[in-house]
Amino acid sequence: MSTYQHKVQYYETDRMGITHHSNYIRWMEEARTDFLDKIGFNYAEMEAKGLSSPVIGVKCDYKASTTFDDIVEIKAYVLSCTSAKFVVGYDMKKDDKVVFKGESTHCFLDNSGKIIRLQKELPHFYDVLCKNQQENAV
Repeated sequence: MSTYQHKVQYYETDRMGITHHSNYIRWMEEARTDFLDKIGFNYAEMEAKGLSSPVIGVKCDYKASTTFDDIVEIKAYVLSCTSAKFVVGYDMKKDDKVVFKGESTHCFLDNSGKIIRLQKELPHFYDVLCKNQQENAV
């Protein structure tokens, strides 16, 4: 599990003074990128090798609101991993109170858009993702 912090910016709030719902998905991406960096799989390096990891699904469950200047702690972790795709879970908290729970599902593609089977073509990455999933299943 990886922890990432985001400080809510003024431009991320709406006319009511609360964070617009679309920003939570952006924060998921920030936390996921940070998580992958921490486990040794930097997005820029993967893209330089001709790999991409598109989002193929998103689930969001908004529990409470956040406002300008709040510090949101985001935990990112692997919920599931198969050879074809993986799912990242996100728990967002403000002052130890859950404000958001989400998931994003991803696959990996090569330059031609062909799906890459992680277990076969990126076995070390597959193993690291599966290990993270097992650690968070406890």
